[in-house]
Amino acid sequence: MINLPGMDGVAWRGFVYAIFILNFVFACQLFLLPPLVSALGGKSGNAAELFERVTQSVKMKRYSEALDDLNAAIEADSTLSEAYWHRASILRQICRYEESEKNYKLLLLLNPRNSAAEKELSQLSQSQSALETALSLFETGGFAKALDYVDKVVLVFSPACTKAKLLKVKLLLATKDYSNAISESGYLLKEDENDLDALLLRGRAYYYLADHDVAMRHYQKGLRLDPEHGELKKAYFGLKNLLKKTKSAEDNVNKGKLRLAVEDFKGALSLDPNHLAHNVHLHLGLCKVLVKLGRGRDALISCTEALNIDGDLIDALVQRGEAKLLTEDWEGAVDDLKSAAQKSPQDMNIREALMRAEKSLKLSKRRDWYKILGVSKTASVSEIKRAYKKLALQWHPDKNVDNREEAEAQFREIAAAYEVLGDEEKRTRYDRGEDIEDMGMGGGAGGFNPFGGGGQQYTFHFEGGFPGGFGGFNF
Repeated sequence: MINLPGMDGVAWRGFVYAIFILNFVFACQLFLLPPLVSALGGKSGNAAELFERVTQSVKMKRYSEALDDLNAAIEADSTLSEAYWHRASILRQICRYEESEKNYKLLLLLNPRNSAAEKELSQLSQSQSALETALSLFETGGFAKALDYVDKVVLVFSPACTKAKLLKVKLLLATKDYSNAISESGYLLKEDENDLDALLLRGRAYYYLADHDVAMRHYQKGLRLDPEHGELKKAYFGLKNLLKKTKSAEDNVNKGKLRLAVEDFKGALSLDPNHLAHNVHLHLGLCKVLVKLGRGRDALISCTEALNIDGDLIDALVQRGEAKLLTEDWEGAVDDLKSAAQKSPQDMNIREALMRAEKSLKLSKRRDWYKILGVSKTASVSEIKRAYKKLALQWHPDKNVDNREEAEAQFREIAAAYEVLGDEEKRTRYDRGEDIEDMGMGGGAGGFNPFGGGGQQYTFHFEGGFPGGFGGFNF
């Protein structure tokens, strides 16, 4: 040991001890005081300034800065109970529940009678439980109830909980409330413009509103931030494929390639059955093409799908009316076209279509002379005459003594049909849809009666005659 002049052993030990104490104090100042001084704004012990700064950080939603200040203060003074309270409250608000609970419990150890802290700890428990319940309901399809839990509990006690806010946007999407989903995700992007989840969800909301350009911009921004983000890639390429299929269908319609257009429309519809705002136009486009192709039944299905999505879609009503005309549903066609005309009374094309349908309905209610004779509407004169002769022989009352009454009725109809179709002028007028019921024919309705008034014998004259003869007939 080195002895300094004039110092004995006791004095020397006192000197060393003093040096040790000074070094210890210096170390404390070096390592412990700066965090506290920093946390308290450079004024040791000024807790009021610390908590004011924390409060301002929370108001500005700079939660990380507030927590950094509080962490430094607690590290410098582990008995600073109010710092624990502030930290517990912030952690609860951002739904870091386990950390928040620990801080409330540490606070209650320091201040066991703090009823306000006990109340907030209870709110934490309610919020945590409500969030877990909402997540479970979301997975099982209970979207409306899940929204209630998020809005009325979680975001009341944890208003800065990003997880809950994202869940709310997902629930709004699931309930097809796309406008509110856009608003809520917009708030998240104001807090963090690079939030990938918010970009994805907001893009989906615009997508389901068929605002595809804006949706695409959200997906693209997200992919610039993270090119390998799985869900963003799926959404982006899914939208690109949908737009490509839709354009191909429209191009084929314009080129007159209707059968190819049908396949493209069907392909586009298969990509996302839930995209109603876009699919309504695909169904309508498909219906129009099918009407042009004369495929009435298929067109009817497509137009009905469009109207199931938007019951006020005038174009779909018109096209479904046209499809019903193709399937000879005259009354249905009139109903649809009349509804369309009421919604758009100035549209002359709709009025013309309605007039066609009403005429078809009227024609459908008169006797179909072609059907009675069993010939087509394009049958020749000779075909009509042959059919008439055959049926007249078959149903002549003298050949049907056991069912004479039915035979007379049938025979009367056959004769009336031939009276119209066997006369070129009358047939032309009948084919034009003119009402010729008052021309002196139409068995049973007053007029043409091959049996006279008292059931007397009627004589038919056929050019060329029948082979053989029947009582009362001259050929």
